Amino acid sequence: MHTPLITVAAIIILASLYVLFPVVLHTFQRYRHRRVLECPETKGLAEVDMDAPLAAFSAAFGRPHLRVRSCSVWPKRWGCAQACIKE
Repeated sequence: MHTPLITVAAIIILASLYVLFPVVLHTFQRYRHRRVLECPETKGLAEVDMDAPLAAFSAAFGRPHLRVRSCSVWPKRWGCAQACIKE
C-alpha cells in the first residue's frame, strides 16, 4: 500500500528537481560575478557584487530577489537604496 505513494512522491520530487535545478544553477552563475554598473545616486561607475545564493534560492519560487552584497561606493554611501540592480 505504501509503495505506490512512495513511488508517486519520488517521481514528483525528481521532476521538481529536474526543473528547478537548472533554473537555480543558471541564476547563481548569472549573479556570482562582480559587475560594473552606473550608480544612480552618484552618476558614476560602481563595482557591485550581488548576493548570488539569495538570488538563486529565490529564483526557484519565482523572480530572483536581488540584493547587493558589496559595492565600491559603499564606504561613503553605506545603506543606499540599491537602485542600481534594476538595470
